[in-house]
Order: sequence, then structure tokens, then C-alpha cells
Amino acid sequence: MTTFAPTITPLSVPASLDDDDASDFRAYGELNRLICDEAVGLPDIAPSTAQLLASWQDPTDTLSLGFVARDGEEIVGMVTIAYPQEEDAHAAEIDLMVPTRHWGRGVEESLLALAESETRAYGRSLMQTWTLHRPIETEHMITPRTGWGRVPVTPLSEALVDHGYEFEQVERNSEFDLRADPAPVRALLQEARTAAGPDYRVMQWMAPIPANRRDGYAAILARLSTDAPSGEMDFVAEVWDADRVVRREHRLTSAGQALSIVVVEHIPSGAIVAYNELLIAADRTSITHQLGTLVAREHRGHRLGALVKCTNLLHWRELMPQSPAVSTFNAEENRPMLSINEAVGFVPVSYAGAWQKRL
Repeated sequence: MTTFAPTITPLSVPASLDDDDASDFRAYGELNRLICDEAVGLPDIAPSTAQLLASWQDPTDTLSLGFVARDGEEIVGMVTIAYPQEEDAHAAEIDLMVPTRHWGRGVEESLLALAESETRAYGRSLMQTWTLHRPIETEHMITPRTGWGRVPVTPLSEALVDHGYEFEQVERNSEFDLRADPAPVRALLQEARTAAGPDYRVMQWMAPIPANRRDGYAAILARLSTDAPSGEMDFVAEVWDADRVVRREHRLTSAGQALSIVVVEHIPSGAIVAYNELLIAADRTSITHQLGTLVAREHRGHRLGALVKCTNLLHWRELMPQSPAVSTFNAEENRPMLSINEAVGFVPVSYAGAWQKRL
């Protein structure tokens, strides 16, 4: 293909997807699905356009910007940049989306260069991004700096290497068949209840979370940025309070989504020490996304991860009988959580690679 310089303009964020100026944002949602489909054959791991819009409209916690590349009137690629808004944040997360038919024409080069210049102009010193990979072995495999897992080389991973990014971590994308026999999940749940003992209590809510639990939930959500295995990925400690919990719930549910939250309370201290979340779009026949799952470090070893995960899965089968599967991502070095997933019945369907570049 002939290399050319695309025309690049900012991505407009409309007030509604029905607005006259919403066509580019609708195209963004469609392109996101296309990239997931082309990369790993799983378009449903991409959030819906309505979900994306809700998160973009509120910049309080994360400022999202996008740029659209065109050849004439045709959109040939996009790049988005997300800036966490913590006071000491120094990273930008980018997502490069160029369809296969336009790869190699110079679109990806132009968009990566633009993302870097925008990141520098915003005062950030670190760029982070993720790649998708099929669960296959090829002649050309790459291993992250963690040493855990490996994935096949893709055109995007090669472009990132050429642009100075380092391959830091592999995440396993697993799916659980919600229509499978629930007996193994019930058995695992009973074992987890016995192992947890009387000091731990399970609670479950559909969002919004009760007002008197928001502070405790904020505390455990904050732990995800520091307690989850992340290799050498440089993440700033997130700052959470009850107001941020409310903002997040609005972003996650304002487009008709449903969010189920299961937590474990440590009865002696009253602290929420483990949680699991399941989210589905307004289309209740779509795939379910498992969001965060975490057990606070000081409470590990009591089977609390299995407790929250199994409780939520069994409850979800009753709530959302039309959803076919649950999709989740976990670091390859997170053997305790992967062991739970495997015992429950999750199977690998794709992988993600975590990359970063210091400016």
C-alpha cells in the first residue's frame, strides 16, 4: 500500500448518540468492535457505544480525548488518549485503532506520533497501551518482562516495539459459560464458605450501592490500583471516596446497563475486604463483563476470592438468564485468581499485552 498522510481531526463528544454531531462517536464504537473482532474474533469484549459515551462525558476522574484519521471522507483509523486525573498522575493510556485494510499505509504511524505529541503537551511522561492476541502458538512469540505467559506477534505489537514501547505483562482473557451445569460453582462456593469462617459476611447489591456502604466500597476499589499484580506497569495509586463511587456507578449504569456487586465484610473490623462485579449492557442477551475482583492483601488465604466470584456468578444466572457468558481479564502471574477461574470453569479465549513507553 502507498504511504500517505491522513487528515486528522479531534473526536467530538456529543450530548447524545442521536445528535447531529454524533456520527464520529458512533463510528468510534463501531471501530472498537471491529478491532476486537479482527484481532481475536471477540467483538463483544468491546463496550457498547452508549457505555463509552457515558464514560467520556464526565472528565472528573479520567479525561478522554480522541482523534479521527480520514482518507477523504472515509475514516481509516482513530486513537484515543485517557488521562487519569489524580494529582500525581504521570501516565496517559492510548488505544490505537486501525482496521486491517488500512494498516501499513502510514495511518498507524501518524496516529502514534500524534498521541505521543499530545501526551507530552499534556505534561505526562509515560504512555501505556494494550494489545489483543489470539490464544495460539506461532513461529514468532513474545514474552513480557514479567516472564509470565507469551503471545503471538501482531502488526500492532511490532509497531509498538518500533516506537520504543516495552512489553510488560500478559493478561489472560477467560470466558465462563453461563449455561453450563452450575454444580461445580455451587460446590466451590460451599468450600469457600467453610474456609472463610464466621469472621466474614457476604453482601450483594445491584448498583447503586447503599449510601452507608460507599466509603467502605471506595476503600476496596482504591486497593485495585495497588494490590492487583501489574508487573512493571507504572500505575498511580487511585484516590477514591464516596462521591467517586457515585460517579462511577452513573457512568456504568446510565446507558441501561446492570451492575451486580458482591462484597465480603470482615465482621470484627467492619471493613469491606473483597469484592466482585458483573456488568451487562442494556442488551441483556449480550456477553457479561466481569469488572474488578480483589481480595485485600491482609485477608488473602481465606478463599474470599472464590466466595465473591461464585456468589455473583450463581446470582447472575438467575438475574440475566439470556446472557451467554462472562468475560474477564487477569494477569498471567496472578495464579491464585486464575486457579479460582479454572476451578469455576473459565477457559482462555484470548490474551492482552500491556505495554509502556517512558518519554
